[in-house]
Amino acid sequence: MSDLEENLNEKSLRKVWDVSCGKEEGLIGGATILLFSSKKQLKTGKQKLRLWQGKEADGSFPTTTPGKVPKHERGELERLEKLLNKYERGQIQRIDWLDRLAFKAMDKVKERESNKAGNSHLYLVVDFCSFEHRVVFQESGANFLPPPIVSTNELVIVWDPEVGKINPSEHKQLKLARSLTRGIIDKDLKPSSTERKSIQRILKYPPTRTLSGDERQLLWKFRFSLMSEKRALTKFLRCVEWSDVQEAKQALDLMGRWETIDVCDALELLSPVFEKEEVRAYAVSVLERADDEELQCYLLQLVQALRFERSDKSRLCQFLVQRSLRNIELASFLRWYVAVELYDPAFAKRYYCTYEILEENMMKLASGVNGNDDGFKLWQSLVRQTELTAQLCSIMRDVRNVRGNTQKKIEKLRQLLSGLLSELTYFEEPIRSPLSPGILITGIEPSESSIFKSALHPLRLTFRTASGGSCKIIFKKGDDIRQDQLVVQMVSLMDRLLKAENLDLCLTPYKVLATGQDEGMLEFIPSHSLAQILSEHRSIISYLQKFHPDEHGPFGITATCLDTFIKSCAGYSVITYILGIGDRHLDNLLLRDDGRLFHVDFGFILGRDPKPFPPPMKLCKEMVEAMGGTESQYYTRFKTYCCEAYNILRKSSNLILNLFHLMAGSNIPDIASDPEKGILKLQEKFNLDLDDEACIHFFQGLITDSVNALFPQMVETIHRWAQYWR
Repeated sequence: MSDLEENLNEKSLRKVWDVSCGKEEGLIGGATILLFSSKKQLKTGKQKLRLWQGKEADGSFPTTTPGKVPKHERGELERLEKLLNKYERGQIQRIDWLDRLAFKAMDKVKERESNKAGNSHLYLVVDFCSFEHRVVFQESGANFLPPPIVSTNELVIVWDPEVGKINPSEHKQLKLARSLTRGIIDKDLKPSSTERKSIQRILKYPPTRTLSGDERQLLWKFRFSLMSEKRALTKFLRCVEWSDVQEAKQALDLMGRWETIDVCDALELLSPVFEKEEVRAYAVSVLERADDEELQCYLLQLVQALRFERSDKSRLCQFLVQRSLRNIELASFLRWYVAVELYDPAFAKRYYCTYEILEENMMKLASGVNGNDDGFKLWQSLVRQTELTAQLCSIMRDVRNVRGNTQKKIEKLRQLLSGLLSELTYFEEPIRSPLSPGILITGIEPSESSIFKSALHPLRLTFRTASGGSCKIIFKKGDDIRQDQLVVQMVSLMDRLLKAENLDLCLTPYKVLATGQDEGMLEFIPSHSLAQILSEHRSIISYLQKFHPDEHGPFGITATCLDTFIKSCAGYSVITYILGIGDRHLDNLLLRDDGRLFHVDFGFILGRDPKPFPPPMKLCKEMVEAMGGTESQYYTRFKTYCCEAYNILRKSSNLILNLFHLMAGSNIPDIASDPEKGILKLQEKFNLDLDDEACIHFFQGLITDSVNALFPQMVETIHRWAQYWR
């Protein structure tokens, strides 16, 4: 036996002597018990030992007089005694009335067991001391038990009893440091240069970063001097001990006097991290300053944030409804976003309550949002959108039942629109387009409506508008497009952020609206897939020459068209990299006649990809060839656009991360599976530890690696990336 085993298995030897016969002493028996458990913790409380009659306790290892009852002999009595021991050590909750009943039942079991024939064993009960903290065995060296046979495949378990526990001394120091009596002193405290640098570093943390104890203490100490720094409020609120009534009261008082935060930071306060109603109400008061256009950018996430509220009729709910009463587009989208969540069993009641509040308030309007229609007519115009989608679902069922090729299904569609469902050709009253509520649609044009050749047979419908024009939509049934809706919303937001910095990358943020769990509408953008273009024209340049020829222009096309193509390639390269868009192929990369390239079908996001070894950037060689190859000035311009866009979007990383954090409770597949992991993956893509110059070098390297993968190379990893596009 090794010294370590000998030390670990320190034994307590118990011998019982009979001294009732005066001077003559008789040995009754002995038993041996290990002082430390298998978890290396000192045993505490009452220990019941079986005595070996007529034997002295044996201290060898293994012992011949174990006090522990063998497993195969343990019965109900031993199980109850073990539970009683835990109860006395405070490891089982005490409930007086239930405990009394339990003890009575235990007494009956003891009496029954003791009366059993053949139970002639003697027992000794030893009461070991209990301590406030666990006593753990530890050698003077490393705290682990090495395996008897040294093997590189063996796992070594190191016991750390402090993991996950509060250090009592640190907690006491924290309470003293935060004592309200220090408030007068703290008001005059100013951070030193070193402390100021630490604070600035903390303020740059992404919203997903958890603050350490020292960082929380630093922010609390200088809370008064930070009140003029609006970026510091969300970090300060994270360091508050909300269970302490007095500390929470002081924090809320400071929040009311703090420099007003930006809307981006207000979104962070609506995340599940902040449960205090006063904090969430403050966030809503900041949102009230946003205009309708900005609010619409975040509306999808704000509806999801209703999950984290404490009540069904929260301040956030009331705010969204009141703002919608002033803007019919907000009202329409709010109604749809809420209606889709009615299918969620966990929060259906909350969303139904929001739906009812919206309906009730809109019906009460004496005059509508635009001052012309009353509230009843406005609400009915929104309800008719649902009726329209229900009719479109019915059409899809009828069309799918038609045997034959796609052309026969198209004929059936046009036949239905002209015959049995002719009311869809000319609506009795105009209906607000679900995709663009500001547009009134008056009916479907049967001759210009068609069906896509795919498994789900989505409809492509042409609607006449009240202004005399037309709009085309795609209606899908049988596919959850909520993830597409989120991605396109982020593309639209990023387009807005880039344009705010005077960088227009010619993106195509087409409209998407989920009208149910497995149905929805998409804006139809006239375009062709790269697969079709390459099949018919062999190259992207040949295709663009057809629409924008210029003998003196680069590659025989106009400079404007080529620049549009390069910009759109750069924009989507950066966005698909940040969002981790997967499953890219030549069928879901589309090209418009004016040179704008854009992506569709976002079934895989945040790094998920059904194909093995996806390249870091989704850039196919045909796109690079259309720029003149890797040595051309146009390819250099492409890289410049990419780096500029990447650094602009990095500045808004907190906004994007906050929006995704608000989606944490949603049923969107690639988020619902593991929200925390997905958000951390998104955060990694921003490389927040690098400055702008370092990020330019990083992103240029990323582009180079991805492009090299598209052409013959002798590197295994690059070869795998090249297979991705085949």
